[in-house]
Amino acid sequence: QFEVMSTNKQLKVWNVGLFNAGIYTCKYGFHKVRISLHVFKLTVSLDGHFLQNEVPELTLMHNSSDPKPKLSITLFNSNNNIVTPEAENKSAQKCILNLKKLEATDSGTWVCHVHSDSPLINQNISFAVKVLGFQNPGMERKYAAVDSTVILSWHLNFQKIKWNKGFTGQLNWKQQESAKTHELLDFNVTALGEQHETKKSRHFMFEIPERKPESTIQVKLPKVQFNHSGQYQCQLAYKGRHVQSNIELVVMKVSANPVGPLSRGAEMTLICQVSGPLPPNAHLRWERVNGTQTDIKNSKQHEVKFEVNISAAGLWSCHLIEDNDRKISLHYHVEEASVWINYVITGASVGGSILVFALVCLCIISSINWQRRRQRAKRMAQARQHLLENKTCQCQQ
Repeated sequence: QFEVMSTNKQLKVWNVGLFNAGIYTCKYGFHKVRISLHVFKLTVSLDGHFLQNEVPELTLMHNSSDPKPKLSITLFNSNNNIVTPEAENKSAQKCILNLKKLEATDSGTWVCHVHSDSPLINQNISFAVKVLGFQNPGMERKYAAVDSTVILSWHLNFQKIKWNKGFTGQLNWKQQESAKTHELLDFNVTALGEQHETKKSRHFMFEIPERKPESTIQVKLPKVQFNHSGQYQCQLAYKGRHVQSNIELVVMKVSANPVGPLSRGAEMTLICQVSGPLPPNAHLRWERVNGTQTDIKNSKQHEVKFEVNISAAGLWSCHLIEDNDRKISLHYHVEEASVWINYVITGASVGGSILVFALVCLCIISSINWQRRRQRAKRMAQARQHLLENKTCQCQQ
């Protein structure tokens, strides 16, 4: 463990441990030199392998001869920025630092700088931090129109940070917060970085693209429907610990009532609906393409079904606007009824009115004729009765 260099009388200490700390004295004749050896040992929790949002704990052990120096500790992350611990527990020979939650971008080489004025100490201790996680934000919202193609992607960072441990994961979907969770696929990544995926659901129509970026979990909805909306959650698992990233899919559809051409002077109701609640900074808007300012109508806050009454034909668009940015637009073409159709409708209306009038007149004439026949029959019956009475009188004489 010790070696004295014969050329320059240096003392070399191998595999230094805390127990090697102390005062070393070199005597040469009447000369004496004393050197104080301070030994530091830095331990990183979980062997420096973390999942996103986990809290690391650093333990710095120090051993030296008395009196103990007063140490100050400064941490630098992989971007060379100073990191302030969330909590710090110091004693004479031990210091425990609890840091804030880690992000995927925190992976890299960190430095613990130890300083003392008396005796003068300036020591840098490097240590590696690897944070397995997503390059996506923790919660992402994606908008899609009915019958469109949607691709949902989660970008993992295991290759970027050279993560050399195996881990597993799965992709789940649920339509609402309280709804049942459906497992769409599971996957595993080996220590060599090989990625394998297995489709689990046969009832949900989705595809796993053959060509996709490396270190990516991806699903393709070839013809998204209104009931495909909800939360899609990708979850990573490593040694019983988990981290997840969510994508909320919001689907939009448009319709009209009644369906069909719009006649002159008539009205139609246009309906724009989204599948889930909107953030406070989002709203729906109906507007007619190449229309006037009066053709622009905005929904109220948190309104997910927006209906407007229109009387002008043309191309109408429903926009979902978030922070003055159009996230998605869906069009509905309102056809104007042709002139001959209007004439047919008008003629049918006039003809119908004439037909009704003729039927009423026919009924009146028929009623008058029936009354006349009834009166004629009544008079003939009275005349026959009178004749019978006269014959009876002549026979009696």
